[in-house]
Amino acid sequence: MSLTVQVEPAHGSPPRVAYRWDTDTDILSAQLEEGAPQGPAATVELQGHDGSWVILDVRAGRIRGIEVAVWPDVRKRPALTPPPAEPGEVVLPARHSGGSSAIESPLSAEVDEPERTFHFRLGSSAETRAVEIASGLLVDVEPTGAVAGIWLLNVPPFPLDQ
Repeated sequence: MSLTVQVEPAHGSPPRVAYRWDTDTDILSAQLEEGAPQGPAATVELQGHDGSWVILDVRAGRIRGIEVAVWPDVRKRPALTPPPAEPGEVVLPARHSGGSSAIESPLSAEVDEPERTFHFRLGSSAETRAVEIASGLLVDVEPTGAVAGIWLLNVPPFPLDQ
């Protein structure tokens, strides 16, 4: 199953993203710092076949935060360069705009050597466009509208590594 979205033009400059590591659980959270739009709150769990999961915090159908709670195996690369991205908003369908839902998909993760750039892939799609929903937060979208990945950029180091 996939998460299909609609891409809309950005309204102004992209909001900033605030990252937070929970040192007890290794959970990484990314929250958009701009005020959330009015509307119902929801969560969408992207579940990997290996038990990993990434949670999308949604408000009024728009992604307002991401939490990586159970990590897939992370492949470390010497460098990881995000694709050019267009500013925009990713809007989820109404069925994901309230309550909670889960989507099972192959989920993989890769990170650059300094562990500042993370890329989570859903499935194995090669053709995508990157949409910058916040400064430092990109969503890969397939031509069909399916979410194919999430980029977290400029992530601070894990606190114990400082």
